[in-house]
Amino acid sequence: MTHSEFVRLRKNRTRGIDRRDWLRQATTLVTGAAVGGLGQVHAQQQADGSAYLFPGFKGLKVQTSGAAISVVVGGGGPPLLLLHGAPQSHAIWNKIAPDLAKEYTVVAADLRGYGDSSKPADGANHSTYSKRAMALDQVEVMKHFGFDRFAVVGHDRGARVTHRLALDHPGTVTRAAVLDIVPTHYLFNHVTREVATAYYHWFFLIRPAPFPETLISNSIDVYMGDSRGEPQAEFLRCFKNPATVHAMCEDYRAGASIDLEHDGADLNRKIACPLLVLWGERGNVGKLFDVMAIWRDRASDVRGKGLPGGHNLQQDVPNETLAELRAFLRP
Repeated sequence: MTHSEFVRLRKNRTRGIDRRDWLRQATTLVTGAAVGGLGQVHAQQQADGSAYLFPGFKGLKVQTSGAAISVVVGGGGPPLLLLHGAPQSHAIWNKIAPDLAKEYTVVAADLRGYGDSSKPADGANHSTYSKRAMALDQVEVMKHFGFDRFAVVGHDRGARVTHRLALDHPGTVTRAAVLDIVPTHYLFNHVTREVATAYYHWFFLIRPAPFPETLISNSIDVYMGDSRGEPQAEFLRCFKNPATVHAMCEDYRAGASIDLEHDGADLNRKIACPLLVLWGERGNVGKLFDVMAIWRDRASDVRGKGLPGGHNLQQDVPNETLAELRAFLRP
């Protein structure tokens, strides 16, 4: 979508077009046309059932009770679910998923609203993008493949879904790993100057629509940063869709509203399954928080360590991340 087209949409909205119409029109300008050669390649590989960036995997969509979830599936053995963060998609796992697939049946999913998953309407109090709703999606995805119990590894926003999944479905999750987060409720209730500086985007993205959506979409390349190479170019392809930008904002808005209600009600409950906590020594989490002490209050059986990378451990230090996950996931 060109800048002039986006400006026209904004003007139309001021003339009485509501937010959903604005998003629908903006999405129409983007979808239906490939984003350069990458979009054409992705579309072709989706059409023939293969999975872009994941050799040997298959790509498909699974209809849940709340959304159509885009996944890639590969390997064989015990089931393992991988969940990504923002502003990303399942593609963040491309460096380690093929190796995990040598021992596990790996399902790497796009959270609702992200990647090529569907973007449901917001819901009251942003409930459509609550971590509870997102977690239920993934339970239903795994049941689609015949798995009633499975291990899950989540990064960033996907780690928050993992936390909720382990609380809401304790008989379903056999083992859980969370990468580079502390619990949402803890972070919001321990905001210091340093935390607010490091997590400024949390407070920007929760502003009412379409304020953050408009600013991001008008400067998408700046917001996404260096988009050269893979999987960054794949993330950019997905965020060229204004509906994806809106869904990401709704995810964060849910985190500051309905998710806090759910988390507050469960402060006395602990994750029952074994929990692995990993964080980047060059990132913010380990510098700002006593990560293990915080998670020991939230889980009965927790282990973890910092790794010599930044926030995106599976990209920065894939070998080290893979080694920790393998050691943890083995029974």
